[in-house]
Amino acid sequence: MNREYVELCGSVENIVFSNEETGFTVLDLNIGEELICVVGQMLGVDVGEELKLTGYYDTHKTYGMQFKVQLYERRLPATANAIAKYLSSGVVKGIGPVTARRIVDKFGTDTFKIIEEDPNKLTEVTGITKVKADKMAEEFKQVFGIRALMSFLSAHKINAMQSVAIYKKWGVLALDLIKQNPYVLVAFEFNIDFSLVDEIAQSVSISTDSPLRISAGMEYVLSYNTQNGHTCLPKEKLIHATKSLLGLSSDQIIDVLDTMLEEKSLYSYQANKELIFLPMFYLAQSFIVSRLQLMLQLYSNQVVDVENTIQLIEQEKGISYETLQKRAIEQAVKNDVFILTGGPGTGKTTTLNGIINVLEQQGKKVAIAAPTGRAAKRISEVTEREAKTIHRLLEVSVGYAKSGKLEFVHNEQNPLDCDVVIIDEMSMVDTMLFDALLRGMKPTCKLVLVGDFHQLPSVGAGNILRDLIESDTIPMVELTHIFRQAAQSLIVTNAHAIVSGKMPDLSRKDNDCFFMPETDSAKAAKTILDLCSYRLPNTYNLSPFDEIQVLCPQRKGELGVVELNKKLQQRLNPPKPELSEFKSGLYTFRVGDKVMQIKNNYDIEWKKENEVGMGIFNGDIGIIRMIDKGSGTLAVDFDMRLAFYSFEMAVELELAYAVTVHKSQGSEFEAIIVPIMGGYDKLYFRNLLYTAVTRAKRILILIGNKNRIAYMVENNLRMLRYTGLKAMLQNAVFDTK
Repeated sequence: MNREYVELCGSVENIVFSNEETGFTVLDLNIGEELICVVGQMLGVDVGEELKLTGYYDTHKTYGMQFKVQLYERRLPATANAIAKYLSSGVVKGIGPVTARRIVDKFGTDTFKIIEEDPNKLTEVTGITKVKADKMAEEFKQVFGIRALMSFLSAHKINAMQSVAIYKKWGVLALDLIKQNPYVLVAFEFNIDFSLVDEIAQSVSISTDSPLRISAGMEYVLSYNTQNGHTCLPKEKLIHATKSLLGLSSDQIIDVLDTMLEEKSLYSYQANKELIFLPMFYLAQSFIVSRLQLMLQLYSNQVVDVENTIQLIEQEKGISYETLQKRAIEQAVKNDVFILTGGPGTGKTTTLNGIINVLEQQGKKVAIAAPTGRAAKRISEVTEREAKTIHRLLEVSVGYAKSGKLEFVHNEQNPLDCDVVIIDEMSMVDTMLFDALLRGMKPTCKLVLVGDFHQLPSVGAGNILRDLIESDTIPMVELTHIFRQAAQSLIVTNAHAIVSGKMPDLSRKDNDCFFMPETDSAKAAKTILDLCSYRLPNTYNLSPFDEIQVLCPQRKGELGVVELNKKLQQRLNPPKPELSEFKSGLYTFRVGDKVMQIKNNYDIEWKKENEVGMGIFNGDIGIIRMIDKGSGTLAVDFDMRLAFYSFEMAVELELAYAVTVHKSQGSEFEAIIVPIMGGYDKLYFRNLLYTAVTRAKRILILIGNKNRIAYMVENNLRMLRYTGLKAMLQNAVFDTK
């Protein structure tokens, strides 16, 4: 849409609505002849301020004409009357209308200069003591600090959401910090491009070979690579990447790296090669290793008659455990930390229930959790016991919003009240979450990890389950026998074929796995739309919103997530006059849309009946229930948890009619549709196909090219992740034996 951008100048007459968390504001702007309704992100703006705004006019069907702000510049009032009005608004605590008029009558247009630079002169005004003058000056400094910070950041192309995050972290100290060292903005929570920070640094005369720039460059490279799953990088790769980023020599970078290692602003670990870590990941992995080492050393030699208990459970439940299942139950009960792994149909759930039954027979209090809400719901259903997400189990601390750190109520000082913690879908658990889990367990608590290490690793940095298994230090049982009932499912047998490097059976039409050959992307897309909108719903009575999910190997292209989402939205939830909608990023969102949260947000409050909690997490899927353009908010229902977003926060949401295979981890759906045609070779590999196939509970439909499926089966190049955890664990455990 072509919009005409214009500038408006005026004074703030009235604040209609303001959200301190996001900066979203609705205000009335006096431009001389009329009042204009202005909406947008304008953190800390107050009545009486002079604003210069850049934006465009838009018509809201309920609220009429509005001016939508894209950029704003704040100016303190210049005339005596405007200054008096500004101070009378209560923007500075301790200055009311009467006092404001007295101050302005005394100092006129120099009022702000006096308050900021020479507050002692305020005592010349009737009723103002030395104590009051100092308090007024301090309050003014707070207000002026926000204004100056926002003006500075806006002038350097830092957007409003980023500015809010910066202010929340450092408050009025932010501007001084940034001017001293602009590279503090490289911190990954701000999501500011390095080149933009470089421009700010040049504006305050920091040289290109400054140690500040070089150290920030290395931290930026390491932070950026955490998005690819790496908790560290080999030293030579870090140096090479930093050279490319900064345009400097290796020697210049190595000198600063050595200093950073000495000062512990970075950490090093010698595995088969020297690995360099950001402190948070090194310290987290070190704690994981030390805690697991302690749990392994506390191995109990107490003889427990598990065999008799297992026999009693078999009689009571009318089941017969297979040999490996019995061994798994025994090992889980015997050891303080244990891993249960295996593919679909191998009886992991039956075995896990056996483990829980034996532990409860022993009087143990068991807590069950999983990384996502859907995974927790599924494990709760199959165990018939309460299960929570790991975040809900540990309880996100309300202090997170201020500290910016991942903090939980349950930690070393306040551990969980249980004897055993069981984590399902362990392949999804990343380094920082596993660190937090171990810190939240009391020293005597047992840990049982359940997962399929052939699936994709976690979205967050690390490769915990695979590293633990490959370290060969943790007691483990891998279930391999496919039970008769499961073996009748083509989904199950094809999954095992794929993980073994064999071609799945794509010929049958009488089972639960179907292959629909197609060579034309447009025709394949139409088939997907038809399957979701009426073929699967009519044939199997499935909901396209709750039970059917399209999984894509990639985001781009005609059969990628973005394009399919737009087509599926048009088919399943088309525009209607009664459905409110708004545009954000790639998508137009409307009431009734299926959406996914694409990053962890620990600050979002949700409500579920009488329960209130914090945090919506990467991969959570929900339905938009309300969009209110007046207040710029929307409500999303995440499996009965209702969470409210500002429109600006909607950048954390995407349509979820189609999602990437990576984002589907930990979830199961009645019907899965996977388009496999063309695409980038590096995205088409075996465990991605395996993960997609194992998301299907009842029906799996593969659409596309048989040769492309064969390529994926043959391509067993796993996603390489640098972590060092395997070596750290082996060195710690084997060196003490």
